[in-house]
Amino acid sequence: MGLAERIGNWSLARQFAVAGGAVMLAAMLAAGYWVSALIEAGVVRNTANTTALYMESVLSPLSQELAEEDRLSPGATRALEEIFENTPLGERVASYKIWKRGGLVVAASDPSLIGQRFQPTQNLREAWSGEVRAEFEQHNDPEDVAEAALGVPLLEIYSPVRELWSGEVIAVAEFYEVSDQLSADLTRARWLSWLAVAGGMTTIGLLLFAIVLRGSRTIDRQKAELSRQLADLQALSVRNTSLRLRVQGAAQRASAMNDQALRRIGADLHDGPAQHLGFAALRLDALADAACPEARQREVASIGAAVQEALSDIRQISRGLSLPDIDKRGPCDIVEAVAQAHAGRTGIEVSLDLDCHNGDGDDLPAAVKICLYRFVQEGLNNAWQHADGLEEAVSLSIRDGELRARVTDAGPGLAGSTPGLGLSGLRDRVESIGGRFSATTRAEGGTELCMVLDLRGDRG
Repeated sequence: MGLAERIGNWSLARQFAVAGGAVMLAAMLAAGYWVSALIEAGVVRNTANTTALYMESVLSPLSQELAEEDRLSPGATRALEEIFENTPLGERVASYKIWKRGGLVVAASDPSLIGQRFQPTQNLREAWSGEVRAEFEQHNDPEDVAEAALGVPLLEIYSPVRELWSGEVIAVAEFYEVSDQLSADLTRARWLSWLAVAGGMTTIGLLLFAIVLRGSRTIDRQKAELSRQLADLQALSVRNTSLRLRVQGAAQRASAMNDQALRRIGADLHDGPAQHLGFAALRLDALADAACPEARQREVASIGAAVQEALSDIRQISRGLSLPDIDKRGPCDIVEAVAQAHAGRTGIEVSLDLDCHNGDGDDLPAAVKICLYRFVQEGLNNAWQHADGLEEAVSLSIRDGELRARVTDAGPGLAGSTPGLGLSGLRDRVESIGGRFSATTRAEGGTELCMVLDLRGDRG
């Protein structure tokens, strides 16, 4: 069993728990990271703005000369050193740099950097546009090597220095504030944000799982009920099939009884009226031999001819109504017998194509054999009456548990005609034992009658 099939067999609640849990975990990680980043950015920005405002008030008076010069005077440089070395502000600020445009360092706590030019960073460019920028513990720029080596949490702040009378940015002060408390606050804020997101997502997930679990149990109950109903329907289908087979058996027996009745009628006609008419004919022959006037002789001759014709008709009817002894005959023998009788009666030879071996179909029920007999008989009679017996042919095959019989001719076909009682009765006979019947006009001309019987349910 493959993975997809095994997962498909899980309950809806279990599928939701696995899939929903994965989605919730991914959503929790994304939301937690996003919320934590927002909180960190907000705290860093607020801290930077507060510190930058204070630093600007200290540095701005000392840096006004940078509006005209690219270096600070010795007095301004000494004043900066005093501020960052001997005051509480110096304890908070680990280092500083003052930048001119183009990435030039004009003042720094590290004298070796003064006069060097560095590629301006994004933060530096935005500070030149008048914004206060800040980064916390991100010391990846080439000029930050010394600060990164300190190994303490530093808040890197870029603060614009403006000319007092015009408000134009004349320099950018970058300073690194030691922020142990900020680091602790950010860590605490991260944990609280992650716990809030995790708690919210877990609560949502549990509520959704409870809803899905309830629905899953309802679906499981419905599936069980549907399975029970399906089992009932299958049992009902089996009973219906049994009833259908019983109905077919009853129809077969009715068909057999009907043919037995026809056989008795034929025997009665043959043994009763035919015998009496034959006796009458003999008596009329004897009367014709007696001496009598010529007119009486002609009358007697006319009566004898009429009686002989009636006798012939009654015997013909008797042969049509009665069936040969087909109980012990196979399907091929039955077809051959019908074809021979038809040829003897009409003088028209019938082409036969029989595909069955010795013993095939010998054990078929009498109703099937009678149906085959009547099908071929009726088909050949129709071909003789409506197609003048042109190219009459019968084919029979028994393969894969099916008996297929066809009767064809080369007459005008069925176009524009309505099936008579003979074909309608033949269709009823075939369908009453579970077979299929069709009467069509062939593409090359002529009529084709086809019968298909399923023998797999009839043998036994």
